[in-house]
Amino acid sequence: MGIPKAHPPRPISSPPTPSLFPILTLVLASVVSSISPSAAADLYALIYKGCANQTAGGGASQQALAALTSSLTAQATTAKFYKTTTSSSAGGQAMFGLFQCRGDLSASDCSACVGRVLPMWSSLCGPAVAARVQLTGCYALYQVSGFPQVSGTQMLFKTCGSGGGRGDFELKRDTAFAQLQSGVAGGAEFYATSYASVYALAQCEGDLSTSDCAECVSQAVQKSEVECGGAPSGQVYLDKCYISYSYYPHGIPHGGGGQQTAKTVAIVVGGAAALGFLVICLLFARSLMKKKDDF
Repeated sequence: MGIPKAHPPRPISSPPTPSLFPILTLVLASVVSSISPSAAADLYALIYKGCANQTAGGGASQQALAALTSSLTAQATTAKFYKTTTSSSAGGQAMFGLFQCRGDLSASDCSACVGRVLPMWSSLCGPAVAARVQLTGCYALYQVSGFPQVSGTQMLFKTCGSGGGRGDFELKRDTAFAQLQSGVAGGAEFYATSYASVYALAQCEGDLSTSDCAECVSQAVQKSEVECGGAPSGQVYLDKCYISYSYYPHGIPHGGGGQQTAKTVAIVVGGAAALGFLVICLLFARSLMKKKDDF
């Protein structure tokens, strides 16, 4: 029997190096996902509610309200402003309603906000003949046909910050207000601006004419100056428009229009990249140690 032919020893294969892409993707996804809940939660914060003292009795009114809610919900996926009138199959009074989202919201955020605010009609106002609920990102209202109307410039709600702005704050605020009024007078139904350390925005009801919008915002500015005085922040809601302003003595941290979110994401992505670099270094060091052990 011949001597079997010798074969060179088979090299012991090292375990495959784990791919960095899934690791980095997982890290980035887990970190970025932690931003979204708080950002979304701000859109759904309740600003105010207005409920009529009279109640709507009978099933016909409830059916009309349910039909109105369904119609508004369907439109919220494609529109930021929508109004309609519905009635129940059993007759009774018609029901008018509308919703409007803040002008800088994405379509998905608008739809989500409307989905939150509509159920609040019942939970906050019960079977009232009219209700209006304002969240940070959107508002919705309904009223039975024939419900008394109010002036478009009637103040519904206001809130003012505590303390006073420092230095020439009021001059900066008034300049920002002037820019707001100029923006809506130019045809913008939603307008946000910043001047020095003041960030301000205004929005009119979606079907308001340019002249009526400009007049409404002008009235809101005047009421803000009277009601809030030198307060460093304020929100004034009229029936057909609202304004909001905030003073940042150390500089505006967000610049408006969602730039804060972009800035936060950039920081997170940078952090994830740094973490990825650390992982690469560790894997490289591990590779060197492995080669040393092989020798």
